[in-house]
Amino acid sequence: MKIISVFGTRPEAVKMAPVVAELRKHANVESKVLVTAQHRDMLDQVLEIFGITPDFDLDVMQEDQTPTDVAAEVLKRIQPILRDERPDWILVQGDTTTVLAASLAAFYNRVKVGHVEAGLRTYDRHNPFPEEINRVLADQLSDLHFAPTETARAALLKEAIPPERVHVTGNTVIDALRVIVARPANGSLPSFPADRRLVLVTAHRRENFGQPFANMLAALKRIADRSDVHLLYPVHPNPNVRGPAYEVLGHHPHVTLLPPMDYLVFAHLMAKAHLILTDSGGIQEEAPGLGVPVLVMRAVTERPEAVAAGTAKLVGTDTEAILTEAAKLLDDPAAHAAMAKAVNPFGDGHAAERIVSILLRGESH
Repeated sequence: MKIISVFGTRPEAVKMAPVVAELRKHANVESKVLVTAQHRDMLDQVLEIFGITPDFDLDVMQEDQTPTDVAAEVLKRIQPILRDERPDWILVQGDTTTVLAASLAAFYNRVKVGHVEAGLRTYDRHNPFPEEINRVLADQLSDLHFAPTETARAALLKEAIPPERVHVTGNTVIDALRVIVARPANGSLPSFPADRRLVLVTAHRRENFGQPFANMLAALKRIADRSDVHLLYPVHPNPNVRGPAYEVLGHHPHVTLLPPMDYLVFAHLMAKAHLILTDSGGIQEEAPGLGVPVLVMRAVTERPEAVAAGTAKLVGTDTEAILTEAAKLLDDPAAHAAMAKAVNPFGDGHAAERIVSILLRGESH
């Protein structure tokens, strides 16, 4: 059996790395890795950490690229590889434009598609943009769906995906996190005052650009005004994020703005954080595994399981709402403990084993 694992961004690479590692254990599988390099620098960090050398690199990243640019380049550049390699399966992960384009190309070439982290939904096609439509369409193109939770499985069944093609596996990010936190961080972690609690921040989503992001930054600035916290914020290189972030927070004494950091360092920082403020999807899954409360600065989330379990809280992008919820977790130890000790709904760290086992059983018709 020949399987090509396809990914293009750092989060995809983190979540696919355990699957790639598991495939390597099986002598009857010819496993290859194709990266699109939709996000070059941040992707390469993860490849190095997990010891993955791609067999194919489409190198599609360009300055000021749009989703259309990425999709067009991936479709064009992946075609000769699928034609020449003739894999039995391609595996894709999540909801990036790489996922949609690779799934479509595979369909055109009559190659079966396995979708890792299938079935996430907000039911708002513009939020997150373009990820919601990417994943809905990718699921329609897929032959096997590896749903991280029962909620994701139910979403797929509601869309008339045949139940024998849907498997609940847990989320592979928990597998990756188990590997990472067992290792020492390479190099020193960014420092912060020992007498202050660490508030870790990530914010980069396209749908938050403009006023929502300005509101978020205003809230972060006021949180940083407290005498008992220090904010660490690895800033995404997109100019719509970097410019405003440095303008509002760049000179605040209780804020450290950093370039994007490798996943190993970031995972260790998550483990040290008292609280995480984010608009990221993956962090909603990772932080509960480390016992760290998460406030999600978005209007909607495709991970309602985290909210239902009490490990994450959806606070939106209103300045006062963010401040209110952050203050509760900083000032009320009971409120913090309730979130920190809630059970992680995203699995046990053995998702990759389940995914590969299902592929080898060939449970697709």
